[in-house]
Amino acid sequence: MGLLIAAYASLAAWLWLTLAQGMFWRTDVRLPPRSAPARWPSVAIIVPARDEAEVLPLSLPSLLAQDYPGEAGIVLVDDGSGDGTGALAARLAAEQPGLPLTVVSPGDPPPGWTGKLWAVRHGIAHVRTAHTRAHVNGHAHEPAHTPAHAPGTPEGPGPEFLLLTDADIAHEPDSLRELVAAATSADLDLVSQMARLRVVSPWERLVVPAFVYFFAQLYPFRRINRPGARTSAAAGGCVLLRTEAAVRAGIPDSIRQAVIDDVALARAVRRAGGRIWLGLAERVDSVRPYSGLGDLWRMVSRSAYAQLRHRPVLLAGTVAGLVLVYLVPPAALCAGLAAGRPAVAWAGGTAWLLMAGTYLPMLRYYRQSPLLAPLLPLTALLYLLMTVDSAVQHYRGRGAAWKGRTYARPGDV
Repeated sequence: MGLLIAAYASLAAWLWLTLAQGMFWRTDVRLPPRSAPARWPSVAIIVPARDEAEVLPLSLPSLLAQDYPGEAGIVLVDDGSGDGTGALAARLAAEQPGLPLTVVSPGDPPPGWTGKLWAVRHGIAHVRTAHTRAHVNGHAHEPAHTPAHAPGTPEGPGPEFLLLTDADIAHEPDSLRELVAAATSADLDLVSQMARLRVVSPWERLVVPAFVYFFAQLYPFRRINRPGARTSAAAGGCVLLRTEAAVRAGIPDSIRQAVIDDVALARAVRRAGGRIWLGLAERVDSVRPYSGLGDLWRMVSRSAYAQLRHRPVLLAGTVAGLVLVYLVPPAALCAGLAAGRPAVAWAGGTAWLLMAGTYLPMLRYYRQSPLLAPLLPLTALLYLLMTVDSAVQHYRGRGAAWKGRTYARPGDV
């Protein structure tokens, strides 16, 4: 009887997810209709980077080559790298004509700040100061490869938009132009695209499309993009943010402790009255390799427990939910067939079919075989174990660890 109840509960959950969770499984949420503005606004591209020498040759040239009709420049914030990231960025810019590049370094983050957000803060302060100085002097662009702004230089309003993009994200030449056109056409304060992650190795094929599928299940794009919606999220690899909205929301100071900074950023902008949009990218790609399961495991586990606000009750609920939604269907189908219980087998099989069917669009988006769809329960089991490991590492004092830094939960700072 218990298995029958679990099988039908799982089926009910999948009916609800399929029909009532914002059509999360659809992958057609792309940049909204747009047209070129009468005047292209100024943009500063801010790239926080820590030990990114491996991927920078694949990503930075794509930013330097942006075909943008207005005023634009790049600030790469070298966040204490030990692999020559800053020097490599300067060399790449010297070898390739394109947008002007400035390399700055903020030093170590003070207590209460994550490294990335401290770097973003330094980048924003730099471009606002440099923008004011350039316009006072009558120049359009800050010269490339300048040091950080001089102490005592007043911060002005800065460029009209900020593109916050990670060091492992490559953009097609028209990416910035299309993002700005979307923001100005729809009067949006934040436009974010979830970059297409690399899917090459067998583990990447098994884990990566599911990562985006699970994210969309938690934060349905259509629901986020509805004006006045309560659900808010962004994808940190590619965020175009109106500077005025950033100032209004106190970005990044208001979210300085956030490990999951993209979701926190979107919530802060929306709370301050901003309009946000999130969708899948077509011409923005992550070049970071996750060749082995260990790399993917660390990517998920470093922030999974932070997503649950470090609460054991939420962890227990998440584990129970993953078991019910993803593991019960195949177990019920197999047990029902083995025990000659058709009702159990039917409920489990139908739930598994709905699961696989809603996963197919994401596999198509990632150009992967549909044969991976029935394996989603296995992938969900891996994510369950990663989430539990995230909690274990947190209580061992190694939670939210990334590139040599470990962040305490906000309440402990």
